[in-house]
Parts: sequence; structure tokens; C-alpha cells
Amino acid sequence: MEFSKDIEEKLQIYLRLLEKWQKSINLISPSTLPDAWERHFLDSAQLSSIIETLPKRESLVDIGSGAGFPGMVLAILYPETHVTMIESDQRKCIFLQTVSRETSTPVTVLNRRIEAEPPTIRADVLTARALASLEDLCAYSIPFFANNPDLVCIFPKGKLADSEDSEARENFDYHIDFIDSITDEEAKILRLSRLRAKK
Repeated sequence: MEFSKDIEEKLQIYLRLLEKWQKSINLISPSTLPDAWERHFLDSAQLSSIIETLPKRESLVDIGSGAGFPGMVLAILYPETHVTMIESDQRKCIFLQTVSRETSTPVTVLNRRIEAEPPTIRADVLTARALASLEDLCAYSIPFFANNPDLVCIFPKGKLADSEDSEARENFDYHIDFIDSITDEEAKILRLSRLRAKK
């Protein structure tokens, strides 16, 4: 993927901060640090191919943000989108706020558990990466759909995407598209909409 000079510079600042903070906080799996650019940054940035097809992307909520993948990367790519990141670990929230400040990327960071977040945020896009099973992600997402029935969820998943879809369909109905990942031939990106719980 190619980025503008300004975005490239911000992502490089982000990468340097990740490498520095990783020494004291377990932000990502240590084994992935040498390949962080592709494993985390490009893997997150590829979601832009889906986001750019959406009719509306004024507000994006990233749940279980961790080190900011994909939420912070997308905030850097789309400065016109209001990005809210929900993360329960206070140290990771401080890291996200530091990246926001150092890259001049305005974001909202909420230090709380996803289950505790009342459905007051109206999101056009909901993202989560390496957080939970698709069934659990559906449960987390339901309150956001109550606020905006046109919400679109974007969930990067690994090689178990099909089986996770089968399990989630036992309790939820939704429309889903499986999109090939450009960073991992076994992975898929799930584009999910029209979610509702089965009665």
C-alpha cells in the first residue's frame, strides 16, 4: 500500500512509539514486533478498501483497541472521521493518547470495558481486531445497531472465519461478506451489516 507523505510520517512516528513502549508494556505479541509494519499497520490499513465503499463514515468506533489496531491507523488515514476507541487497559489508553498527541491525530479514547459502554454512541462503522469470537463481537455490536440500523461492522479474522460464522449464526442473523486479506492469504475481513439477535 502507498500513503501520502504526511500519512507515512505519522505512521512511522506511531511505529517508533510502539517499539519504544513495547519494552515496558505488552502492546502486541513480541514475536510480531519485527514485522509490525506489515502484521499490524498494513493489516489495519487494508480496511480502507472497505471503508471507502461506505456511503457514510462520519463516526467510527473501535472496540478493544489495544495498541490501536485498526482504530488509530484508520484515524490517521481518515482525519475527517471521528474515531472513538474503547479500551479497558489504562496503560494502553495512555499509549493511544500519546500516539494521538505525537501524530496530531484527534481521537476519543474511552478507558472502560465494552460491556459497560452504554449504547449512546452513534457509529457509522464499528471495528475490532483480534478481540473475540464473531459470536461475542455480535453481542458487543447489538447495542450500536440499536442506535444506527445502517451500521457496518468490519472484523478482520483468521483462517477460522467460516467456522466462527457458523457458530455466530446460531444466535444472530446478519448479512456478511468475506473479503480476502492482502497481508495473510488464510485470513478474511468480514463486512457485517443488518445484525439482529434471534429470539
